[in-house]
This record gives sequence, C-alpha cells and structure tokens, in this order.
Amino acid sequence: MMRTGSSPGGQRSAPLWLWWLPTLAMAAATTAATVQVSDDARVAVLLCGLIGTVAVALVSGELVRRSRALATLRTEYAQHQEMLRQHLRLQEAATVQLAKERLPQAVEQLRRGEFAENVVHSLASYGPGTGLGSDFEAAHRELLRSVVEAVSAEESLRDSAQRGVVNIARRVQAIVHRQATDLREMEERHGKSGEFFADLLRLDHSNALISRLSDTIAVLGGARPGRQWSRPVPVYSVLRGAMSRIADYQRVSLHSVAEVAIVGRTVEPLIHALAELLDNATSYSPPQTRVHLTASEVHAGIAIEIEDGGFGLSEEARVRAEHMLKTAREGIDLNDLGEAPRLGLTVVGRLAQDYDFQVSLAPSAYGGVRAVLVVPREAITTAPASGRAHGIGAASGQRPDDRPARPAAP
Repeated sequence: MMRTGSSPGGQRSAPLWLWWLPTLAMAAATTAATVQVSDDARVAVLLCGLIGTVAVALVSGELVRRSRALATLRTEYAQHQEMLRQHLRLQEAATVQLAKERLPQAVEQLRRGEFAENVVHSLASYGPGTGLGSDFEAAHRELLRSVVEAVSAEESLRDSAQRGVVNIARRVQAIVHRQATDLREMEERHGKSGEFFADLLRLDHSNALISRLSDTIAVLGGARPGRQWSRPVPVYSVLRGAMSRIADYQRVSLHSVAEVAIVGRTVEPLIHALAELLDNATSYSPPQTRVHLTASEVHAGIAIEIEDGGFGLSEEARVRAEHMLKTAREGIDLNDLGEAPRLGLTVVGRLAQDYDFQVSLAPSAYGGVRAVLVVPREAITTAPASGRAHGIGAASGQRPDDRPARPAAP
C-alpha cells in the first residue's frame, strides 16, 4: 500500500516546506527591495511586495491542498487496486475449483445415479467468508446447475438408449431361443435323414451366430450375455462353445486343455469373449491357415491362447487395438462406435472389465497375432462339472484324449 504523498510509481512527493520556498523568497525579495530604494518609493515598493507575497502564499497554499488531496486519491486508488486484485484472485480460485473439483464431482455423482437436484444442492454452497459477492456466487451456482442439468439429461438419454438397445437384443434372443428349440425338435424327428440333418445343422449354426450378435448388442448396452449357467462347465466344453459361435469354426485347431471347470456365472461371458477373439482370428487371416487354441493353468488362473497365421499387427495397430480394449474397460458410449463399428475388441474389453479377464495381444509364432485371455482363479473350480456348452463346433475336432464329444445345444 502507498503512503500519503507518494505517487503510483512509488516516488514520494516533494516535502511540505519546499512548497513554501516561493513565498519566503518573495518576502525576502520584498524586504531587500524596501531597504535598497529611497524613502519616497519605499512605501510603494513595500505595498507591492506585500501584495505579491500574499499572492504567492495563496498559490502555494492551494498547491499544498491539492497535493494532499492528490496524495489521498493516490492512496485510495492503490487500496482499490489491491482489493480488486485480491477479488480477482478469489474469483480465479473459485472458478478453478468449480472446473477441476465441483463439476467433475457433480458428473461422478450423476453417474452413480444421484438426482440432479440433490447434486446441485450438495455442491452449490461455496462456504462463508469468500468475499466474492452474491452476484458472482449466484452466477456460479447457475452455471453449476446448468451443467448438471445438461449432464443429467445426457446421462438419461444415454441410459434410455442403452435400455432400448438391450430390450431389442433381448427380443432377438427370445426369437433365437425359440428358433433353436424348433431346430432341436426337427433334428430329433428327422435325424435319420443325413442330408436333411446336415441342412438343419447349418441352420442351427446360423442361428447360433445370430445369438452371438444379439449378445454383443446386449453387452454394448451394459447388460450381460443372454444365457446363464447354473453349474460349472469344463474348460474344454467352454472352448468348444466359443468355436460353435463363429462362421469358420472348422479352421480352429483345439490343442491341450486344462482339466478344470469354469463357474456358472462366468461361462457365458467367457464363451462370448473367446468367440469374438476367434472370429477376429479367422476373419483377419488367410482362409487356408489354421487358428490354434489352447488352455493351460498358470499362477493367475487359466491362460487361453488364440494364435492365427494372418498378417500380424503393426506396432501402431497393436497400440490402437490395446487402446480399444482399455477404452472399453473404462466404459462404452454407443455414440463412439461410429457408422461401421468394429465390435469384437470393444465387447471383449467390456466383458474383461465386468468379469476381471486379462486380455493381451502380441505377435504370434505363426506370423499373425497371439491373443491371450487369462481367467482369474476365482472363476475356476476343480469340482466335478457336468455342464456342457459346446454345440456345432464339436464336429470340428476331438478332445485331446481322442474321445468324441456329443453335440449339445449352444
């Protein structure tokens, strides 16, 4: 803060006695002139000197008064500027707090399902003693309310879209299930006719592909795949179930499989995730090449490896694919899928998030891509498992012990 008599630049005004020097000089000059002139002119000179001295004194007094008034104004101006700077600093801090803390907190509360009014009420108070003024605080509260309402409307719209997508997927799943039931009955009635039975199997397989697509739509909408399993299912049967849900299941070679089972709640998500990875492996590799599928026990659980003989992934493509997996694990927005979405890795990432799968992509020994999906130990059991999840794909190969697997409904 500036002291009285100081200038905005920090330099002090002239001392008070300097303002009276002209008056003293005028008085001294008048006295000297009066002494030097003759007696006849002395009175006139003295009178003129007195008048001039009084005039100079009045001017000096006015200058002193104005100088003091100017110094007071400078002091008040400096105080006002300091108060303004403090106010601006408070406003800046409050705005930064609104942008970095309050708004993200409000969005997080909305995503947890809290009502917009409750969120605004819990975040609107800035606390006492801010000194920002009621207008500024009211403007921030109004801004907060507008953002919260906009985000709430967006979240409601997205939730409504996801519920609609899931509802459509469930309807398709119901139709597919009825059609699968009809096909099973037709297979039982006409199983003796080899050619007719083969046609029914092809229809059954196509129906399984439609079922996988409807499950994909459901997962993108935030739901779990349609079917649920009440009993553990052997890993071998889970892998065959995944094979039965891709178009080129005959290109998949199933190698060594761990003798454990997957708990019921994880069976369908695992089948679906593996089917998406197998579909990618067969779709992005030459049609004459094989896709190799194995499952072995590791410290973390069960590592399921899918290796294809395709063209592989460049480093940029691998980073992009892993980014897609990571983004899907953090949450899916249907608006981000685009007009021609690639759903495979997106669905795998979402299922990995929900069921704690670990998915990685690396170069394959066969020149293509090696995808590894690790099932956590919590989803594995060594108890006897009688459930079976494999269907059409069972015809594409035999179990490692060469025992044929009997087809079952997917």
